[in-house]
Amino acid sequence: MKRAAALVDYASSGEESNEETPSVVRDVAASTPPPKKLKKLPSLPAYLVPQVLADNPALHQGRQRTTPHVEGQFAAYVYVPLIVEKGTRLHRLLWRIFTEAKRRVPTLYPIGFCHNSPAADPSLDGKPAIELHISLSRPTYLRAHQRAEFKCAVQKLAKSRGRFLASFATLSELANDEHTRTFLTLEIGAGHDNLKDMSNELTPTLKNIRQKEFYQDPRFHASIAWALLDNLPTSSTITTGAGPSKPISASHEPQTGTSPDADASKPASTPDSEFPTIPHFPASLIPELRATFVQELVRPGVGTFEAEEVRVRIGKELSKWRLGD
Repeated sequence: MKRAAALVDYASSGEESNEETPSVVRDVAASTPPPKKLKKLPSLPAYLVPQVLADNPALHQGRQRTTPHVEGQFAAYVYVPLIVEKGTRLHRLLWRIFTEAKRRVPTLYPIGFCHNSPAADPSLDGKPAIELHISLSRPTYLRAHQRAEFKCAVQKLAKSRGRFLASFATLSELANDEHTRTFLTLEIGAGHDNLKDMSNELTPTLKNIRQKEFYQDPRFHASIAWALLDNLPTSSTITTGAGPSKPISASHEPQTGTSPDADASKPASTPDSEFPTIPHFPASLIPELRATFVQELVRPGVGTFEAEEVRVRIGKELSKWRLGD
């Protein structure tokens, strides 16, 4: 005979705990003190706060930084210098060219010399020397560890090239890639192929550090003056930088009842603007400067010079090497 198993219903431990939970929670909550407020940390001292450079065009005649500043990044460019000594025929000619251009375009700024010295001054021989630059690279941006490699490439370039004669052939208007400034330039004639070979030698290094090489069809030049450009809608072209012609923010078509020259030489910004802009040089400026000055510029002993040195500026550091040394 089988015995039936007695079934006894006991309350489980889980059930007991569930019944007790509400009162336990209330007791714990009542006995827990409120959390303490966290104290605010003191500010970092000034020497530990990263310095962010602010772009202040007022410190640079209205020029604006086209590439934002990055900590640890250094702007660099390579160029052949030309020192135009005071008292030389080229020195006097440059003053005359700038003075005439300044008369036509009052917003023009000089490059390499002080514009407060009038070209008509008979004491021009006492004016400081003018330093001109013939660029072999675009503005390049290097990280700290790339500086040595770039300097070595420029030094190798200098050693592999001998000195050579070059000359200025004409006057031109060229604009920067960003179309923020336009430049009055002296274009290179003789020596162009030598400069192109030097620029091409830097191309592998520039590609290795992922920077733009120079223009495919460069127009080597020395800039002697510049003006700020405005941002008007465009349908015309001005040659950009040292490269081929590209559209620029300007229109050479005059407004009704005005001449192209009057429209171009008048600042496009408001009269109260600290740094007025123009749409472009007057259409007749370059042709007239050429007609007046180029014949003298191309004379032997005036616009001819010897390229003797190559330089590279990286940040505030300037390095230079004699060609062929």
